[in-house]
Parts: sequence; structure tokens; C-alpha cells
Amino acid sequence: MPYQGSKRRLAPQILTMMPRGARRLVEPFAGSAAVTLAAAARNAYDRYVIADSFAPLADIWKLILTSPHDLADGYERLWRGQLDNPREAYEAVRKEFNANRDPVRLLYLLARYVKGSVRFNAQGEFNQSPDNRRLGMRPQIMRREIAGANHLLGAGAEARAADFRETLADVTSDDVVYMDPPYQGISGGRDRRYFQGVTVEQLIPQLQELNRRDVPFLLSYDGSCGERTYGIDLPAELGLAKVSLRAGRSTQSTLAGRAEITVESLYLSPAVRSRQFAASPIIRPNRQMSLGV
Repeated sequence: MPYQGSKRRLAPQILTMMPRGARRLVEPFAGSAAVTLAAAARNAYDRYVIADSFAPLADIWKLILTSPHDLADGYERLWRGQLDNPREAYEAVRKEFNANRDPVRLLYLLARYVKGSVRFNAQGEFNQSPDNRRLGMRPQIMRREIAGANHLLGAGAEARAADFRETLADVTSDDVVYMDPPYQGISGGRDRRYFQGVTVEQLIPQLQELNRRDVPFLLSYDGSCGERTYGIDLPAELGLAKVSLRAGRSTQSTLAGRAEITVESLYLSPAVRSRQFAASPIIRPNRQMSLGV
């Protein structure tokens, strides 16, 4: 499921930083839940929480977990219904989605939108255009991917539509939390890439509280692209270790005719580091993973 800021490419590297011993992995800004899926593919934890403040996206995950066949059937109906006039069909589905917030319609839009980049208008309506070069993932492949995610996550996962502060309220030192919030500088303004922005002023108190409760957490936040650096470093008082992860060539830079490498920052909490060195990392990085079963 292509979604803004997906960590599918970086998930194997992120998993090497996660400690052993936790029973549950919690993602408060799940999006495409790439890290959770990668962890589940390796049986890293017993339970998983996939949470997002964008309720229709969280509802896609609820359907993946509870009604995968219904989700696949609904997607196939929309996909086949577009064949006579793909652009007109996309625009009709987008209008319907903005009226009813149907998760099946959102899945179709995510399969067809341009550049794999979500956009919302000032009213919070999905307004990204279609990629007119393609029709989106074929129904049989989408069905296989949905079934694969359902199989990986099993009965030990739950999906929540919730603000990140609600999701963090019940985590404990027996959990591990992975956070990938909207980065600094792209949470607001005219070019809205996220349904709900998060400011650094909202984020820091939550990190302080997790430290106080000795909850291990990893935070993907900002980084650099070429010569440009995004965001300010988080306060030293949080005691976070900063790791730089190479994410490969920037898609946006490539489209603009530039060959620039994106580097993303991963912050490790004190509780992660105290556990990380007590045992070896849970996996070694690999190059590719498949969700099909």
C-alpha cells in the first residue's frame, strides 16, 4: 500500500536497532505499517498495534485483519469499474470518498494516485490527482498482498484510529514503540501531505513521558537530501542517540533532474540502548521481502 513516508526500504535497517525482550510492537503513526509488517515477517514480537489518526487508513488495516476477502472484493469492483474511463472513475471515487470516508475507496485511490504522495486540501479532503499512466495494482495481486498481510499479522494484531497521544497512553516498558511522525516543515502550509500534522512542540512532551516510564522507543524524524538538511535536532536532554540511515535516491529530486541521496535520522531512546546491548539485534538486514502467501 503506497503511502507517504513509507519505511519499506528502511525497515530491515530499523529492525536491527530494536531490542529483544519486548512482547508488543506499537506504531502510533503507522501509515503503510512497513516496520510492523517487516517485524511480523520475522516473528519478532507476539503482538502488534497499528494506529493512525487518519481513520479511513486505520479502517483499511481493520479490514485487512478482520475481513480481508471483503476488502479485496470491494477493491476489485472499483478497479474493474474504472476500465472504460479511468480518470473519470478515479475522480468519482475520490468525490465519494471525501463524502463518506470509505476505506475501500481509499485503498483504490492509494493504488492509483500520482507519485505515491498523499495530498489534502484545507478542509482535510483527499485531493491528489491520479497517475494516468497506470490503472493501479491488479485485483489478483492486491488480493494476494492483503491475504499476505493478514497471514503475517494474525490474531495478535489490532488496528486503531487514534491520535498518537491516545495510542501512547497505555504503552509500558514491556513494549517497544516505533514512531514515524510527519517531519518538521511538512505538517502544514498549502502543501498538506498529512491528514493531521504534528509539531515538535507536541512531540517532545510525549518523548519525555516515554523516557520517564522507561518505554523503549525508536523515532524516525527528519534528515537530509543532498546538501539540504531538514528540521532541527531534538533536545539533548532527551538522551537520544541519533543514527543516520541511507534511504537511497530521492524520488522528488530524480523527477526534478537531480541525483541526490536521502538520509533519514533514527533516534534511539535510552531504554532501547540499555536493552539493545543486552542481546544481539533481532535480525540482520536483507534486501527484499515478500508479503504474498
